[in-house]
Amino acid sequence: MAIAGIPEIINNFNMYLTGRKMSGGITGEIKLPDFESMTSTTSGTGILGEYDAIAIGHYASMVQEIPFRCINEDYWKLVNPSVAVELMLRGSIQYSEQATQNAKQMGMRVIYRGRCKKIVVGTVKQRGPMDSSISMELTYIKVEMDGKPRVELDKLNNVFKIGGVDMLAEVKRYT
Repeated sequence: MAIAGIPEIINNFNMYLTGRKMSGGITGEIKLPDFESMTSTTSGTGILGEYDAIAIGHYASMVQEIPFRCINEDYWKLVNPSVAVELMLRGSIQYSEQATQNAKQMGMRVIYRGRCKKIVVGTVKQRGPMDSSISMELTYIKVEMDGKPRVELDKLNNVFKIGGVDMLAEVKRYT
């Protein structure tokens, strides 16, 4: 089912580590990573000036920050830089159905795989959160809405799909 209405808010979300719901140490906000295409400048005869040609499926470093209110057991399970972890964010997108104006919900899921790149243990302040975080260098990300894949990038296994369509099929045919 596609959203037949006006998307409003993320009603709620949870984070999972290898399928197990993480404890309440995660903050209430997680910024998802950007997909920034790698490019090569193209210029030459027959071209007025230059432009950046996008290398399909090639993306710059993707870092996912996982913010914690305070360090806890789940925090320490993410810090080993030699072991890749899989995290899953599951959320509910609330929207207003246009025909009835009723509030409806739709599922969203983001799956990440990567290794710890940065550890911020945080600040110790009486009656305050530590504002700790882990930053992961992502090698895999998949975003789904309502159970349908929207984008999937697996840097180590040569996978790049948009809407379930293999964007590298033609490249793979020739290589």
